Amino acid sequence: MSTVYVAAAPLSIKSWAEEDRPREKLLLKGRAALSDAELIGILIGSGTPSLSAVDVAKLILNAVDNDLNALARLTVKELQKHKGIGEAKAISIVAALELGRRRKEAAPAVKTRITCSTDIYEYIRPHLLDLPYEEFWIILLNRANVIMKKIQISSGGVAGTVADPKLIFKHALENLASALILVHNHPSGQLKPSAADISLTKKLQEAGKVLDLPILDHLIFTDSSYYSFADEDLL
Repeated sequence: MSTVYVAAAPLSIKSWAEEDRPREKLLLKGRAALSDAELIGILIGSGTPSLSAVDVAKLILNAVDNDLNALARLTVKELQKHKGIGEAKAISIVAALELGRRRKEAAPAVKTRITCSTDIYEYIRPHLLDLPYEEFWIILLNRANVIMKKIQISSGGVAGTVADPKLIFKHALENLASALILVHNHPSGQLKPSAADISLTKKLQEAGKVLDLPILDHLIFTDSSYYSFADEDLL
């Protein structure tokens, strides 16, 4: 009597070692560690009773000779011809590849580097011009003094606004900033800093030294001009 051997069904992704599962692998080792099939497997999410999501992805890639450009040209209907790919999964693949195409076409964002107080004034001007009340902003910089982000800390009345040091440094630390710039406006047009402005600046400067987050400048903004603490040697 001849012996009949039954091929074992492929193991599902859930049965793989955790570090080999695409999602877990991405979290542990980073996106660059994943193969094309593993990345597409994440998009697919699930396979068939006999094929894992990664197996299905490999079959799709084999059909286009592992050419991602050719894959990007496939329609939803063409992708649905593959076993295990329904309309929703096909749409996910098409959408992801379309995002990749648009990223290639998009011009890289222009990064602003702060070299002087005038740079700060021109950068923040669109946000503070013509305001009838005070606002307090911070500008976060990387080590090259390139702007990472601007954040409005508070908005108040004509006479002043609150600037909470804890909130200011919380934002700076969360965004891994290397330095920061303080900015607030004087709707009255008065350029001279108040006693409160000077006191707050000194308080934040001391806290920044402890946290290795230097305050590079504090700019008082008016519609027609500005006052720079750094230019006036008050930092």
